Amino acid sequence: MNEQQLVDQLNAQTPKLIKILGGRIVGANPAEKTCTIDFDISRDLCHSIDIVQGGFITAMLDAAMSHTAYIAEDGITGVSSLEIKTSFLEPTREGYSRAVGKIIKSGYKLAFMEGRLYDENGLLTATTSAVAKLVRGR
Repeated sequence: MNEQQLVDQLNAQTPKLIKILGGRIVGANPAEKTCTIDFDISRDLCHSIDIVQGGFITAMLDAAMSHTAYIAEDGITGVSSLEIKTSFLEPTREGYSRAVGKIIKSGYKLAFMEGRLYDENGLLTATTSAVAKLVRGR
């Protein structure tokens, strides 16, 4: 399956949460263990007029990292965050943002992941690191 077919398959199965956040998967690279999701963030997710609430930013980054686990490892049926840390470097504002998730290292049961969120000008607005439990199908 090529990358576009993988992206199409992931978008067909996208959880409603990603759609609520305004997200659409635009890249999936199993070899590089990365997944990219573009978000069109609504003002409904903001406080202080146009600044996105931090919990939503963490959810966007978590979604990109979790999807990376699904595409990078065969047989993954579930991904549960055990620990997640988000650093807010700049205000993330309503409108376009791009989340990139990457697996740094993984084993049979755990994955260590990173995520980065960029605004429409390519400015890095937030980063996250996470440890997730991997659930494998039988």
